[in-house]
Amino acid sequence: MKVYNSHEIKNIALLGSKGAGKTTLAEAMLYECGVIKRRGSVDAGNTVTDYFPVEKEYGYSVFPTVFYAEFLNKKLNVIDCPGADDFVGGAITALSITDTGVIVIDSQYGVEVGTQNIFRTAEKLNKPVLFAMNQLDGEKADYDNSIEQLREAFGNKVVQVQYPLACGASFNSMIDVLLMKMYSWGPDGGVPTISDIPESEMPRALELHQALVEAAAENDETLMDKFFEQGSLTEDEMREGIRKGLVTRSIFPVFCVSALRDMGVRRMMEFLGNVVPFVNDMPLPITAEAEEVAPDPNGPVSLYVFKTTVEPHIGEVYYFKVMSGTLKEGDDLQNMNRGSRERMAQLFCVSGQIRTKVDQLVAGDIGASVKLKDVRTGNTLNEKGCEYVYDLVQYPAPKYQRAIRPVNEADAEKLSEILTRMHEEDPTWEVVQSKELKQTIVSGQGEFHLRTLKWRIENNDKLPIEFVETRIPYRETITKAARADYRHKKQSGGAGQFGEVHLIVEPYYEGMPAPDTYKFGNQEYRMNVRDTQTIDLEWGGKLVVVNSIVGGAIDARFIPAIIKGLMDRIEQGPLTGSYARDVRVCIYDGKMHPVDSNEISFRLAARNAFSEAFKAAGPKILEPVYDVEVLVPSDKMGDVMSDLQGRRAIIMGMTSEKGFEKLQAKVPLKEMASYSTALSSLTGGRSSFTMKFASYELVPGDVQDKLLKAYEAEEKEE
Repeated sequence: MKVYNSHEIKNIALLGSKGAGKTTLAEAMLYECGVIKRRGSVDAGNTVTDYFPVEKEYGYSVFPTVFYAEFLNKKLNVIDCPGADDFVGGAITALSITDTGVIVIDSQYGVEVGTQNIFRTAEKLNKPVLFAMNQLDGEKADYDNSIEQLREAFGNKVVQVQYPLACGASFNSMIDVLLMKMYSWGPDGGVPTISDIPESEMPRALELHQALVEAAAENDETLMDKFFEQGSLTEDEMREGIRKGLVTRSIFPVFCVSALRDMGVRRMMEFLGNVVPFVNDMPLPITAEAEEVAPDPNGPVSLYVFKTTVEPHIGEVYYFKVMSGTLKEGDDLQNMNRGSRERMAQLFCVSGQIRTKVDQLVAGDIGASVKLKDVRTGNTLNEKGCEYVYDLVQYPAPKYQRAIRPVNEADAEKLSEILTRMHEEDPTWEVVQSKELKQTIVSGQGEFHLRTLKWRIENNDKLPIEFVETRIPYRETITKAARADYRHKKQSGGAGQFGEVHLIVEPYYEGMPAPDTYKFGNQEYRMNVRDTQTIDLEWGGKLVVVNSIVGGAIDARFIPAIIKGLMDRIEQGPLTGSYARDVRVCIYDGKMHPVDSNEISFRLAARNAFSEAFKAAGPKILEPVYDVEVLVPSDKMGDVMSDLQGRRAIIMGMTSEKGFEKLQAKVPLKEMASYSTALSSLTGGRSSFTMKFASYELVPGDVQDKLLKAYEAEEKEE
């Protein structure tokens, strides 16, 4: 295989909503450039890019898959991305690594929520975008309406390069207003017939050609001057103007294809090869230390690992982008994240499972390697003396979580190892061993995301598992002051146990004055503060312990044991066993025994005294509340809002955004457990949402009563 230089390499992400036809388009591209001799299909489960068993089982893409096409003496590295919102991490990875996004539109449905989300990600990453209007041969295809939706959503930068003469079953020809030619195909697609534009289409073609010329000229002063002088541009000048417009995101070209029938695919690939930016046309990537790195083949060797997979009969496969230098087979590199050394014994260019061995890869190129010792997704590998470290991919926060456990408890350690490995393959699967909830929590982007995880563990690793409802990390606190005392006394022959603690609890807030006098019933308790300790709790809030013991009622050496007893109950709150927070405890009296008093006695006395006082201090349960933002089609707004209100949501605002409604609300985490599934069901998969922790708030009284009863029942069972 030829070694391609940076100015001959183009990196492209194939993006779009679920069902838009990205994988089918990838097959057509591979076929057109000769990588495969026969096109596979998603239904048959024999496509190049959907080759994992779980993808064949479900019939949709789960992982971003790299393939390459040698076309017009250039190398196109393409990443076919999953379309479902549950697998958005793959699309974010691909856009972060590549230079241009091709967003595939299903012309039967036009702009969908997934289209909006992908475009927003490309905008955030400042990546060029072009649209491929697909499925023009579909029964409900409506090109003109889809163009109108694109313009409404993304503005007048949307410019048509082609338009079809007809949609639906009769689609077999289109007008290209860049080349000013008509392309036609036979029933089987493939190589087109290129002819002059019919007279009947000339007025529309000229109008769109003029709009394209103007859009191209706007991106270069020289071209603009020439356009004003001559009223037109040559084909090469238009290409140059469009390329510059793509880089600055001032033009979004639209192409027409039927991926299934291989119509328009070769023409779009010609545009990708001739017009879209090369690696060295794009803004330079920046290291974690804000240093720009040029794709210089003569620079220091530096690469970024953006994906790892585990494949049968091979083991781990590592996908990387060469950021700088020329990587050669046998190079020794330093892992900047893990401190280990790696030998790149084998280098490959890949198309799904098809691996082509190469001797070297130049800056800007994408490749793969195997049998590395200690490499993870997101690692930077450099030659000696190079200090670059990249942090190129920022993943979204999870939206859906479940507790996971093996059917056989003896497999717990094995499950932990599998989950660690699978997080490496897809970092949007997050795994946490929760000490607080006493569960292993797996988080992802939606129910289908976690269902895919379960399928792979049970079918690939042969380990039966089950998902159970995730416990909610409630917090406990108090609303008023209360006092209690407790004597721990135990005699069982020989030295016994004795410790007595008197204390007062009250709500803590920042800046509250030192304690002075408390009154309970007819009795006053005056505090003589000797010492104050403030403990910042890992889960938020504080425990403040005030030592007001006088007259040596409790020896100072027992104070640490008393604080341990308090922490025992703070870590397992008296109401529901959840963490407690924001409590001040004043220890003002107690008793000792000259022989039987010891640390365990005072620890137990403090724990029980705190529990009694806490329950008498107007205890309240706090629940985590999240900021939720939902992007929903206008016609589904009422259904979505009604559903949210049934989840105890507080609606904070509504705005319109390019054909969709954006709904903002605060929703308790308890009510979000199955929201991704419910939202998909309500809107036919046309909505998406994000959620972010906002605060802890008091639960309503009826909810608190249910929680207390449930905890009591659980305690009795144990």
